[in-house]
Amino acid sequence: MRRPIIAGNWKMNLDRSDSIELARGVVQGTHPAGVEIVMCPTFVYLDAVSGILEGSPVKLGGQDGYQEPNGAFTGAISMAMLADLGCEYVILGHSERRHCMGETNDLVNGKMKAALATGITPILCVGELLEERESGQTQAVVESQMDGSLADLSAEQVAQTVIAYEPVWAIGTGKTATPEQAQEVHADLRKLLAKRYNAQSSDTVRILYGGSVKPSNAAELLSQPDIDGALVGGASLQAESFLQIIAASTAEAAN
Repeated sequence: MRRPIIAGNWKMNLDRSDSIELARGVVQGTHPAGVEIVMCPTFVYLDAVSGILEGSPVKLGGQDGYQEPNGAFTGAISMAMLADLGCEYVILGHSERRHCMGETNDLVNGKMKAALATGITPILCVGELLEERESGQTQAVVESQMDGSLADLSAEQVAQTVIAYEPVWAIGTGKTATPEQAQEVHADLRKLLAKRYNAQSSDTVRILYGGSVKPSNAAELLSQPDIDGALVGGASLQAESFLQIIAASTAEAAN
């Protein structure tokens, strides 16, 4: 049985004191039986949040990382630096990195390899634009992103990866894929993993849904057979709403 993950992506939000307060609120309020919890603050507050999470079941993640171990890469953060701060996870290939920063599948692939080599679990994001969904290209788009981002990785490495399906049209818009729409893509991704690698990889990899996940829709989304958790954006910025999503996942895991 795949252990669910609820990961909070804080994006470029919160100052230092608010980050500490949010982390403390989640740590004090959660008892995640059977569920893995990850919090991904902005880079500059990773160390502060790490101190709050120490000794708790909540894990730390980075919002991105660079593929080179060190060198003249101004502004970049290496995977080793993330690991040094206690990060066990890193989000890679998020749509905002792909579409706002111009990241390609090749670049994401390099980051995937660096994360795995460092012992950090990558959360690989894939998802289609609204016009791509409306023109029936969803499957082709996510397959292309998967194939490019996972290029040259072994079945064993892929089994150590987390996938997050995030339809771009549902991120921060208030729109959410229906549970049936989300399940359909998650099932397609699992079939793709079985085809490209093997059944064990397909059965092992956890696939999260992201895109305006909130307490009101979490239970229905998380009840789908191929949805193994959520990558939460705006609702992860308040302890109360994030804890409600965790509770929904905990309840589903107990069923």
